[in-house]
Amino acid sequence: MVYAYVRVSTKEQNEDRQVIAMREYGVKPENVFVDKQSGKDFERAGYKKLMQRLKKGDVLIIKSIDRLGRNYSEILQQWQEITKKKKADIKVLDMELLDTTKQKDLMGTLISDIVLQLLSYVAENERINIRQRQAEGIAAARARGVRFGRPPVFKLEDVLSVRERFKRKEITQKEAVAILGCSSKTYYKLLHRMEKGNI
Repeated sequence: MVYAYVRVSTKEQNEDRQVIAMREYGVKPENVFVDKQSGKDFERAGYKKLMQRLKKGDVLIIKSIDRLGRNYSEILQQWQEITKKKKADIKVLDMELLDTTKQKDLMGTLISDIVLQLLSYVAENERINIRQRQAEGIAAARARGVRFGRPPVFKLEDVLSVRERFKRKEITQKEAVAILGCSSKTYYKLLHRMEKGNI
């Protein structure tokens, strides 16, 4: 039996490209298992169902190694689980060398294992680099004054107090904005909403 596993990292992402590749390869729709979640571990409903069905002599098709997962040690563990314990084959469409249906001799197995270890390492390393770049980007944005999360909720008395102080010329507009912790644009929106009685 030929099965396929398709994964996208979030519910917003589209799995069509992978599903089309499986259909072109000839996998029946009922044998395609799909997950819409991160590949950081193997706690995924579609993958678990696939593993329950996969038997000796079956073939598992995946588009690329990072669709299986991104954690180096877990990818290697699952590869061993499928090929050695279940005695099923794996074919990675984007990497011809990762095809256990071919070259079942010692040399073919050795090449597959080496390529798998290298690609699994690269996939996990890329995930680590993505996290680091995100952290650096967030830190740089915060340093520029970008705020994250929900916008602050302004209390009527705070806005009134700041407006009165501004009217009495006790503080500048820049100071008023800083006290409320918002942008000039937000400050003017607040004043406008106050005039209309919407705050």
